[in-house]
Amino acid sequence: MEPADPEVAAYIARWRPSSVSPQAAAFARQAVPLAAPAGQERAKNLLWAAGKLADYAIRLGLEPVPEVVLHPSVAERFTRCAPGLSPVARRTLRTNLRFIGHRVVPQLYPAGLPLPRERAKAPYSPAQIDGYFALADAQPAAERRMRAAGLVCLGAGAGLIRGDLREVRGTDVACRSGGVLVSVRGARPRTVPVLSRYHSRLLAAAAFAGNGLVCGGTDPGRRNLTNPLIRALDGGGGLPRLDTSRLRATWLAGCAELLGLATFMHAAGISCSQRLGDLVAGLEPAAEAEAIRLLGAARR
Repeated sequence: MEPADPEVAAYIARWRPSSVSPQAAAFARQAVPLAAPAGQERAKNLLWAAGKLADYAIRLGLEPVPEVVLHPSVAERFTRCAPGLSPVARRTLRTNLRFIGHRVVPQLYPAGLPLPRERAKAPYSPAQIDGYFALADAQPAAERRMRAAGLVCLGAGAGLIRGDLREVRGTDVACRSGGVLVSVRGARPRTVPVLSRYHSRLLAAAAFAGNGLVCGGTDPGRRNLTNPLIRALDGGGGLPRLDTSRLRATWLAGCAELLGLATFMHAAGISCSQRLGDLVAGLEPAAEAEAIRLLGAARR
């Protein structure tokens, strides 16, 4: 069965990625049209999944035909054991491969067992955040004090982690629309309202950094940029080791509380955040001033 949309069929026919071998790409171009993907984006995702699976199977010495490569045992082994994949990527690949398998070799596909989901990190308590600020204030040099406080503020006050956190410069922090905002660079540029309790410290850290990086250094691409700051705040006062993912979880929990998210989910009978993602996919985010009001980021 060919895709109904000629543009989708043309996209599949010319798909030749550098991330998989030509033989694996040829297998994907053969199998994916039989799954009749609805739209080019869906076809792209299925091609990537089928190509990665075929690459894996070919390296194992398996024949690149649908009955072999798309066999549930091969797909399950790939999604569980292939190196270099995050838990989210494994779940996405498994879903897409089962979609292809059900349509291309339906006789081979029984019901499967769910892959485990990673759990959210526990947020820090207000007392723990105060403890990290106290450790930041105790640093011997002004630069270290400002950078450490900036790290905590950007993580727990704006939810930034990884590259988003490392790339923030002092000039990216601004007072606007009645609140304090951080302009995020990188792959997902956006403007994030900062929770009110972090305003004064973040503004001080941003003013100190000026055109430089709030968390220090000169190259935001350096992966260990925040490690010296984390070590400086490690272990004092019986606090757990500082974790930027837990700082983000602290921001998420704070925003969820302000929005009444738990009350809404309880009233709606919703327990899975994926359902919320489906529901809000067609909604537009609020304007800047409204986002500041909703997230409790108005200046006092």
